[in-house]
Amino acid sequence: MSKQITSTIMMIRPVSFRYNEQTAVNNYYQKVLDNMSPQEANAKAQQEFDTFVSKLRGVGVQVVVVNDTKEPDTPDSIFPNNWVSFHADGRVALYPMYAENRRLERRKDILQNLKEKGYELHEVIDFSGYEAEDIFLEGTGSLILDRENKIAYAALSLRTDAKILDEFCEKFEYKAVTFTANQTVEGKRLPIYHTNVMMCVADQFAILCADSIDDDEERRKVIDTLESSNKKVIFISEEQKHQFAGNMLQVANENGEKFLVMSGAAYKSLTPDQIKEIESFCPILHSSLDTIEACGGGSARCMMAEVFLPKK
Repeated sequence: MSKQITSTIMMIRPVSFRYNEQTAVNNYYQKVLDNMSPQEANAKAQQEFDTFVSKLRGVGVQVVVVNDTKEPDTPDSIFPNNWVSFHADGRVALYPMYAENRRLERRKDILQNLKEKGYELHEVIDFSGYEAEDIFLEGTGSLILDRENKIAYAALSLRTDAKILDEFCEKFEYKAVTFTANQTVEGKRLPIYHTNVMMCVADQFAILCADSIDDDEERRKVIDTLESSNKKVIFISEEQKHQFAGNMLQVANENGEKFLVMSGAAYKSLTPDQIKEIESFCPILHSSLDTIEACGGGSARCMMAEVFLPKK
């Protein structure tokens, strides 16, 4: 199997999912659903989560589901890719989070749970101390990792700090490709909160919202780096990005068959030509995540923490 993709992912089933005011200050994808109480939003999110897991398992992807706990209160626990990443050399990275209530998502018992399932965890590299300096790097929300070519793409923002990125690259031996990605909010161009809403790197191709990179030189650098690492670049528009068409992840099943995973909204936003181009590489798997996307401002990719750890 390609080093870029795994057949095992970890997902957290929510118990208190709802609109998180602490993240909404710079996540412009979140919406208040007036017609839905927090309890109803959580019940809908659980339903969407269960359907999504069942679709993944249905094609043979191994999903380790961890149930969230009522205490502490973590409305965004459904998005574990922001606080942890698991690497093929047995190392685990823990990340500093912008919202205080998201910091409570980091759970040592989850790492213990993976150990008990036979995964090897040799070392935990903890960047979370940077929260004391008020700087952040939110896992594979901030970092789009080309694991084969050891390239970390990162759109710098309040949640993606260059200093921590440099330290990550030094420890994990990646080369950083940094840029600014913007979106229009009330007539102003403002930084996109996470890189993974505007790009996705698969084994042979990449999805990119190049229009969000306003600086010509930076845009060219990102495209050139992708192409020179033998990725076919499939471009999406800003409107499609807004439907979470950049928030995708390529996964595999145990037989090595590959799938590009996305939400129903992302899939509906794609043109027939884009679908055909993606399907020339691998089938698409999509599932409706409407409530999770609206209240949480994140989508399919954010819900999946890839497990690359070796197994005993």
